[in-house]
Amino acid sequence: MPYLRLMRINQWIKNLFVFIPLIFSLNLFDLLMLEKSLLGFVCFCLMSSGVYIFNDIKDLEHDKLHPRKRHRPIASGQITLGNANVLMAILISVSLYLAIRFTPEAFTIVLFAYLANNVLYTFWVKHMVILDVMSLALGFFLRVYSGAVIINVEASDWLLIFTALLTLFLGFGKRRSELELTGDTAEYRTVLQYYSVKFIDQMIGIVTAGLILAYMLYTLSAETVQHFGTKQLILTVPFVLYGVFRYLYLIYIKFEGEDPTKVVYQDKPILITVLLWLITVIIIIYRGVPS
Repeated sequence: MPYLRLMRINQWIKNLFVFIPLIFSLNLFDLLMLEKSLLGFVCFCLMSSGVYIFNDIKDLEHDKLHPRKRHRPIASGQITLGNANVLMAILISVSLYLAIRFTPEAFTIVLFAYLANNVLYTFWVKHMVILDVMSLALGFFLRVYSGAVIINVEASDWLLIFTALLTLFLGFGKRRSELELTGDTAEYRTVLQYYSVKFIDQMIGIVTAGLILAYMLYTLSAETVQHFGTKQLILTVPFVLYGVFRYLYLIYIKFEGEDPTKVVYQDKPILITVLLWLITVIIIIYRGVPS
């Protein structure tokens, strides 16, 4: 259905980052906390869909020239600009209404910040080398942070750092795949003319080392051990290592990575690794928690 594709329902998986603080604060099975996190997830799903439509409207002419994006509902003419604008306004308005009416003020502020970041990205930042990827990473950082404020818990600094590094890793991988697909031409994405494969490879190398180190330090930190009452979280490191290495394989050997969400959906080793990591984390940190 064109309208569901316009809303990018498949991209809602990104909003699952909202649940990270719920899981790691040991509140996953607290129904009230879970209800609050679900509301935050809904708000971000509606808002992110509105933002995607806004971006598609702004980039209509460029999308028509892109080998893949020209098939999107607006670029292909399946949905008119007028209808797209109406749907965008409804989604963003409902998201903000739910946030203002039913969530803490801090969550609403974070949601506004997410919207502002995307507006700035669409008009200016997407054309700025390095900052474009950092803006994408900020979107995920805000998702995690919002997940903490909506249930009124303090997000771990290490988890926030890991999230930022992980999304920088995915972002630079996305840019590298775009370069491989289209070359350093401004015809499809203006900022690509300022990148080179060699430069992006250096960025990926730095960020990859940082995110692996950050996760290891998180599992070993005294604060983490005290919070969960166990040192066994280190056992989840192999899943993270394999997931990162598998993604690098997909970028460098399979020349995939232009759409990280699609990779998660379609690459079975990545999907299985993420699920095994999540299951292992929950078993380890909740094993000693009273039911």
